[in-house]
Amino acid sequence: MPRLVALDLDLDDRFARALEGVLARGDAICVLDRRLSPTLKRAQLERYQPAVVLDADGEHEVGPGQQVQDGDALFMATSGSSGEPKVAIHTLAGLEASVWATTGALGMDPSRHRWLACLPPSHIGGLAVILRSVLCSIPLSVARPGDLDTGLDAALAAGATHTALVPTQLERCDPSRFEAILLGGAAPLHALPANVISTYGMTETASGVVYGGRALPGVQLGTDDDGELYLKGPMLLRCFDDGHDPRVTGPDGTPGWLPTGDLGAISPDGHLEVHGRRTEVINTGGEKVHPVRVEAALRRHPGVKAVAVWKRPDPTWGERVVAYVVPADPIDPPNLAALKAVAEVLEPWAFPKELVLLEELPMTASGKVARRLLD
Repeated sequence: MPRLVALDLDLDDRFARALEGVLARGDAICVLDRRLSPTLKRAQLERYQPAVVLDADGEHEVGPGQQVQDGDALFMATSGSSGEPKVAIHTLAGLEASVWATTGALGMDPSRHRWLACLPPSHIGGLAVILRSVLCSIPLSVARPGDLDTGLDAALAAGATHTALVPTQLERCDPSRFEAILLGGAAPLHALPANVISTYGMTETASGVVYGGRALPGVQLGTDDDGELYLKGPMLLRCFDDGHDPRVTGPDGTPGWLPTGDLGAISPDGHLEVHGRRTEVINTGGEKVHPVRVEAALRRHPGVKAVAVWKRPDPTWGERVVAYVVPADPIDPPNLAALKAVAEVLEPWAFPKELVLLEELPMTASGKVARRLLD
């Protein structure tokens, strides 16, 4: 019977070799977050229930482990952005579908291209880069997330051509040095260079399935009557580790669709625009406001380094729209009047009624704004 093996390794050359070895013998992996305290790592082990831990000293039996079915390859916790994190189970066939869809969309050639992995592999955006290398035989360079400034030059010198970043990392590097960059996590901070591709996906979809607003080959998009986005494709999870299969009958009446919890719109030519989490709609005076749309408008101001939009209770409107801004120049931050000058696309009720200046935005470990921590 296959077993679940927890990888407790730093992001270095050994990580990809260990991952490849475990998958080759038919076992499944989970990845422990090396940034966590011992207490939190123990909690992570209790959540995953692996049979074996593989660390720098080798493999260690830790218990019977939870049940793994033939064909299962990855157990990974979701980001928890819509509630308590769950553990998604992916099959090897699903992971292969994901990595080949990306490899084909980017036109990658093992003889000419090389991946740089520099995101935490305990999250799907970071692990997916390593899987694309291992499963598609594309060379790989690695740089620890905290060492990107020093590791980048070495990776580029070794021939790295493609990578995946979150917006905060993109801000710290020269994107022109890469042939292509996949950008995940939070929404982009500014307009993107031509070689930077904004992606949409989640742990349940084995990483990004929409690149630059376009679905990858084999991926179907749909929305229901309320505007919730549904996805369908061969890279979807098998189920969660409690046995629940989240796939349902979709907008077209066929089974196998994943409700994402995100609101979105699909144009007649198939271009996707994501409006944000269904649970993160602001209701102000009966008008519905999508924070992501307001954030995109406010980013146009050059004095805005980063912005998140959320809500506060309001005695008149029920909820009021609030902009939390990290100014580019803390000595001369923008005010609401200045922001309004660049946000003419917003309806009067959607423009923030309050501005809060911050030194930094609260972020999740996977690079998304932790909107519910804003106050």
